Amino acid sequence: MIELDKVYFENCLETLSRMDNDSVDCVITSPPYNMNLRIRNGKYCSRQIVKELSTKYSTFDDNLPIEEYNEFHSNVLSELLRVSKVVFYNIQIVTGSKRSIFKMIGDFNEQLKDIIVWDKGVAQPAMQKQVLNRRTELILVFETDYPISRQYKYANFERGTLNDIWEIKRGKKVSKNHGATFPEELISKILENFTKEGEIVYDPFMGTGTTAIVCKKMNRRFIGSELGKEYYDFILERLSELNNEIQF
Repeated sequence: MIELDKVYFENCLETLSRMDNDSVDCVITSPPYNMNLRIRNGKYCSRQIVKELSTKYSTFDDNLPIEEYNEFHSNVLSELLRVSKVVFYNIQIVTGSKRSIFKMIGDFNEQLKDIIVWDKGVAQPAMQKQVLNRRTELILVFETDYPISRQYKYANFERGTLNDIWEIKRGKKVSKNHGATFPEELISKILENFTKEGEIVYDPFMGTGTTAIVCKKMNRRFIGSELGKEYYDFILERLSELNNEIQF
């Protein structure tokens, strides 16, 4: 049995295995980028880069072999499309994920509804010469009900009011061990335009809990999964603080 307004301390595939078909109204998530898988002499290899990246996740090295990375995220995405009618999958194209992302776009082309460009305003400097600075991330939007059309069946925005490029600054650092957080504005933009009050939102990679926080503020129900104990504890702390603020 899955409880609402709860974060589960476990692998998201475990949570998903207990969720019924079509039991969630929307998925919003930003999975690990596989940042520490690099290339040396034309082959993939694992190596630590800089402290900010190598310590982003303390429970795993964020350096899966590309085949394992692709298999895991393909399994997750398949499950997400089983339980939810629409999935917002935020990704960044980096060395350790590039081939997998391009493959997933092909494998799930019949469910891929749209691609939203998240423009963070300022590019992060490339770590090597002859590499483009990365200023944007992509939000892959998958849908099961009406993916062949560009028209969203479950949306609140009026014709001509929502663009496919969202200019939103990077999220503020809320945890000393997690430098890449979802900005609340990004979550609220999705909730405002694609969900209604009382609907259920799932985040399989909850991180520091921003999806849950914004859902509480905007009167949506949430379910989350988080594998890292320090992040799980931090999410509970943030939710407790928010509950105290709401009561007063």
